[in-house]
Amino acid sequence: MRPRLTLLAAAVLLTSWLPGAAAQETPAPSSDEASADAPKPMVTIASVEVAAPAGKTLGPDTLARLTVKLANRGTRTASVLAFTVEVAGHELPVYGNQVFLKPIPPGEPVELQLYNFWTSETGRPAPADGKMKVEVTLREARWVEVTQEEDTEVWTPKEPVEGLPVSASTTVALSGS
Repeated sequence: MRPRLTLLAAAVLLTSWLPGAAAQETPAPSSDEASADAPKPMVTIASVEVAAPAGKTLGPDTLARLTVKLANRGTRTASVLAFTVEVAGHELPVYGNQVFLKPIPPGEPVELQLYNFWTSETGRPAPADGKMKVEVTLREARWVEVTQEEDTEVWTPKEPVEGLPVSASTTVALSGS
């Protein structure tokens, strides 16, 4: 009986240690519960900026530059940032498996260049009214500890940043659409 108990204890310990190994589905809280119990996000999106290349204007078939400013209201550095980006209601697939390792220290907002995108492409035409909404969601982030070991900077991911996901958006006017 003792080997089974040890094996069971090891299995329970392993599944509680591995991220996502023993994920439990819990019902979504009601809107009243969510607002009362949800932690306030310590890392937020201060702004979303979409710009045309130098000397150009944003219009259909234009490569647009996407930048966000992230604000950290916590006391530790955040990083390991995972985003979702929607352009005119269409999710950009490149963000599904990418993380950004830029450190976001507490204090002033930090600018982060995300991936450039085309204002229109096959399957996603330019909006008929010329107004293109770009929504950025910070899905996940982790607190990180940054230390120096001899001549090497060492980043150690810690627990997830609480209160995520958070979203922000901007609407840009496209010329000539």
